[in-house]
Amino acid sequence: MQTVSLCDYITVKKDESDAIIIKSDKCNIPTDKRNLVYKACESFFRAAGIKGGAIIEIKKHIPVAAGLAGGSSDAAATLRALNRLYKTGFSEDMLRKIGAIFGADVPYCISGGTALCEGIGDIITPLKPLPRMDLVISIGGEGMSTPAMYAKFDDNMQQNTIDTDGMLDAINKSDARGIAARLGNTFERICCEKRSFIIKIKSIMIQNGALGAVMSGSGPSVFGFFHDKEEAARCSKLLISKGYYAFYCNTINIANKKS
Repeated sequence: MQTVSLCDYITVKKDESDAIIIKSDKCNIPTDKRNLVYKACESFFRAAGIKGGAIIEIKKHIPVAAGLAGGSSDAAATLRALNRLYKTGFSEDMLRKIGAIFGADVPYCISGGTALCEGIGDIITPLKPLPRMDLVISIGGEGMSTPAMYAKFDDNMQQNTIDTDGMLDAINKSDARGIAARLGNTFERICCEKRSFIIKIKSIMIQNGALGAVMSGSGPSVFGFFHDKEEAARCSKLLISKGYYAFYCNTINIANKKS
């Protein structure tokens, strides 16, 4: 997994009435117990053994339900903020354990950066930071539910064709072309059966300079790596002109921070 410059903005404050209140500038995200941020608060206070409340304001920039771990990154940021506000002194490892209770991607999002994630996402091995790589992220329609994707995958028991060792070698060598050439997602074929726009977006990216392109997570977003920001910006504009939602960003390295 890799952190990119696209992000939401989270503000967390104590609530003296011990309530959990979530506010957002977008009306299409839940503000109740369905939100991972709400679950993060509940799990944090339970682990800390304290009564507490929080008011969380979320300014969304990461598309919702797009396979980009937007909800997980918001939850991780909330855990870090609560750790500071309540001076509980939890280590990053403890925060990851709390996050794993309610979200598979949350443990990774606690620290971010470049990492190999195994198991259900809770076994994390930090890797050599990726060189800066410019990318375009695009969405052309609705995706499939993650449980449905896993059920479909289990039914087919597809052979894993992802070259993990090759990818790790390319990352270790800071080989941008090698990294892009080894992009892969075992969910992609399943999703493409009913979401043809994924293939179309990938094709447009490759035809317009992408070093490689692949569906992100369980979809429906697609990302492609480009030579530079200018090339990425041109492809983003082209995708928008064809009716797709698209934007460009870049990979970033996250230095270890105190919680």
